[in-house]
Parts: sequence; structure tokens; C-alpha cells
Amino acid sequence: MAAPSLQRLTGRFSTWVYEGTEEPDVRFTLANERTFLAWIRTALGCLALAVAADALEFGDHPAFRGAVAAALALLAAAVCVHGWWSWVRTERAIRLGEPLPRHRAPVTILLGVSGLALVVALTALL
Repeated sequence: MAAPSLQRLTGRFSTWVYEGTEEPDVRFTLANERTFLAWIRTALGCLALAVAADALEFGDHPAFRGAVAAALALLAAAVCVHGWWSWVRTERAIRLGEPLPRHRAPVTILLGVSGLALVVALTALL
């Protein structure tokens, strides 16, 4: 019995990643997957903070807590999307033997978390 083709196993979008490429050293692929999982862990952390921000009663205004929770939840969604897109671009580059793509999202995420932390800290002090 013949093995199923890679295209049938991976679906239409994944053919962009795998089609016309060479199978890389498995260590590079696994390292890329570990990085993707680190992004997912970061997103889960942001989501846990969003739940905590909504559940814990800090600050005087429920609308403020809701805004902080919503901002953290949106940040978690953005981190998930970035992690996936980063995995796709990196996997494609590895398979084609091209330089790895640059990632600007970590700076954006850093600024977002730092800004939220500053807002929460200032609220706690006031």
C-alpha cells in the first residue's frame, strides 16, 4: 500500500510551507516547533492574566478592570497569531535554505505588556 502524499496529509495552506522544499535536519524543525510552543505558552499566560484581572477586584472601576482584561485577551490572541505566522515563515525558510525571517512582534508585545503593567501599577498607587 502506497504512503499518503504529503499534500493530502497537510491540507491546502500547508502545501505553501512544504511544497517544493527539501526535508531539513529534524533538529531545526523541532527547534522551530519549540519556539512556536513558547509563543503559545506566552499567549496562555496573557490569557490567564486577563482572567485574573477580571476576577480580582483591583481599582475602583469595574470598567477599568474589564478594559485591562480585554486588552490582555487581545494581546493573547495577537501572540497566538504571531506564533503561528512565525512558525510558518521560519519553517518555509528552513526548508528552502534561506535566511530566517526577522520578527518585529516581540518588541510590540513587550511594549504592550509594559504599558499595561504601567497602567495597573499607577492605578494601584492612586
